Amino acid sequence: MSKIHARNTKAEVLVFRELRKRGLYFQKHYKRVKGSPDVALPRKKRAVFIDGDFWHGYKFLKQKQRLPKKYWLAKIEGNMKRDKTATAKLKKEGWKILRVWEHEVIKKPTKTIEKVSNFLLENKSKV
Repeated sequence: MSKIHARNTKAEVLVFRELRKRGLYFQKHYKRVKGSPDVALPRKKRAVFIDGDFWHGYKFLKQKQRLPKKYWLAKIEGNMKRDKTATAKLKKEGWKILRVWEHEVIKKPTKTIEKVSNFLLENKSKV
């Protein structure tokens, strides 16, 4: 488990690089709010989470049968619960949240980064 990186994953680095190329300035792994969003614009109250497919439970119901130990089930279910709690708390505080899956960034980088960029640049009055 020591080789598992929680920050600066391949998907995150790709998003960070492309957003910077577009001239967007943002906070990485913003720790001042619940959940530490991967990309944050604190003044606009925008947060983007780039969720790893395995760790955050993408297709969890299918994956569940193949997981070798109860530990993994509890770990991933805990992560999913924590994600919901963080999202709810941030929304209650007036934040707008976007969650994207790791596979979306890797398989369709242009489309996903466009989605993230549009979300970050979106005018508050539109949302």
